[in-house]
Formats: sequence, structure tokens, C-alpha cells
Amino acid sequence: MLRKMLCLSGLLFATMPLFAAWPEKPVRVVVPFAAGGPADLTARLIAQKLSEQWKQPVVVDNRGGAGGNLGTVLAAQAPADGYTLLLTTSVFVCNPSLYKDTGYDPFRDFAPITLAGVSATVVSRHPSYVSVQTMQDILRESKAAPLPYASPGIGTAGHLAAELFRTITKANLQQVPYKGAGPAMTALLGGEVRLGFTAVPPVVALARSGKLVPIAVTSLKRIDVLPNVPAVAESYPGFEVDNMYGLLAPKKTPAALIRKINADTLAVLQAPDLRARFVQDAFEVRGNSPEEFEKYLRAEFTKWAKVVKESGVRVE
Repeated sequence: MLRKMLCLSGLLFATMPLFAAWPEKPVRVVVPFAAGGPADLTARLIAQKLSEQWKQPVVVDNRGGAGGNLGTVLAAQAPADGYTLLLTTSVFVCNPSLYKDTGYDPFRDFAPITLAGVSATVVSRHPSYVSVQTMQDILRESKAAPLPYASPGIGTAGHLAAELFRTITKANLQQVPYKGAGPAMTALLGGEVRLGFTAVPPVVALARSGKLVPIAVTSLKRIDVLPNVPAVAESYPGFEVDNMYGLLAPKKTPAALIRKINADTLAVLQAPDLRARFVQDAFEVRGNSPEEFEKYLRAEFTKWAKVVKESGVRVE
């Protein structure tokens, strides 16, 4: 027993300097989406602060494709040494239900670090679409004929928010998926599609200039940047869709290193300038423990698996 304890103590002693010195080289944060989107911007804001704290470059590596699956698989297969992390969104727990084979398992292949924050989706319309002012109007119009709406792509928060609304109300909505938030907004502004389920930040400025009209937000309550826009839940109690932004590592990353990255990330999330920028982008900072984040991920996985099953949406 004594020999075993001495061996364990020696192992602990040997690993402590390693983690104390980490990182000794640049850290890569894989974002499984193209540059310029909300996940990319979130990752870059956090990476900049972590670079300052760790005294090492924290490099954002955009690896878009297959709805987020390609970059996620890349991160899952990286060495579990803390030098490759994944910053992803809700597609992380939705894609396994949408795709026949994502190439990864969210719980078998990854170690949760923290939920950085969440953001709502906004339902908005082209100014010419005057017959739709509320979510009830959307339901009414969709009963007469299939109602097309723009989304940033299959499996995105916008798509899933529309599918949840469809399963609750039986609205006849028809997704028009675009390759990202930018193309979806361009289509909506041009009147190619008159209704959209998209991220909040670009809609805020466009609403102020009268180029788009927000109808509702998918968070449980109204948000500060659009205080006069009702939550869908005000008409349909319990309706809530938050797009999460979370930080994870390959599964076998040592627990002590996960704890360090968690603590350092929570610290940078409290930086006043970072929080101010996030508020401006309608991003609600969260931050939690690895255990709390895993519990959150499992709950989201179960929720969206049910919605996907009921909606019948699948990606081949």
C-alpha cells in the first residue's frame, strides 16, 4: 500500500510542473464554421483574452463544412494535450440526430470545459411583408400555403427554432437553407425570402434603419438590444431556443488541465470590455463548471433529438 501511495505521489509530482508550465506553445481553437459568423467572432474575442493570460498565441482555426461536422471530427482526433480545443454551437448536440453519421459522438469523444454563453435567434421579416406582424400571423399565413423562411443552414439555431415552432403549432413552414448567416441575411434583405430565422446582431442595425422588421426573439424573455420585440414564449409559453457557444477538448485531455482551462476561461469571461462587447452582440455570458456544462449538453441533446424525431428532418 505504501509503495502504491508513493508511486501515485510521484506521478502527481511529475505531472504538476507540466500543467503549471502549460501552455508552452500556441493553442489552437477549432471553430467548425467559416470565418465571420457568430461562433468565429465569439472564439476570437475569447482567444484574444486567453492569449494575454497564457502569454502564448491562441489561434482560431476555421474548419467549416458538413454543417459543423468536419471541424468537430478534426478536433476530436487531435492529441489530448490541451493544445487543440473546440469552440462550437448547438449543432454539436443537434447534428447527431440530424445526420446519419456525424463522425463523432459528443460525449464519447469530447471533454466539456465550459458553456461560454448563449444567444437568441430573431424572427424577422422584409418591410414589404406587412401582413405578418406577429407569430400568430405566421401561423395563420402558413395554414393557407407553405410559408418559406430563410435560415443560415440545416441544423443551425434558426432552423431548429423554426422546427420547434412548427412541431408546437403545426405551422406549415418551409425552410430555405443558406450557406451561413451572411447569405441568409442577403436573401432576406433582397426580398428573395420575406421571412427569416437568423442571429440577432445583424438584425439590430438593420431594424434601426428600417431595412428589416423583427417580429419575435426565441429566448425565454425579451433581450436588451431589442427591448420592444416580444419573446415567442409570450404567445407560446415555454418556447425557448438559445444557441449555445461552448468550449470543449478531446476526451482524454487530463482532468487537471481541463480544470485549468476552465478556470482561466471563466476569468476572461468576466473582463469588463469582453462582457460589454458580448452585450452589444446580444450574447449572454454564462460560464460554468465542466460537470454543469456536460449536464447542459445532455439536456440539449435530449431536447433536440425529440424535436428532430417529431419534425422528421434528416440530413443524408
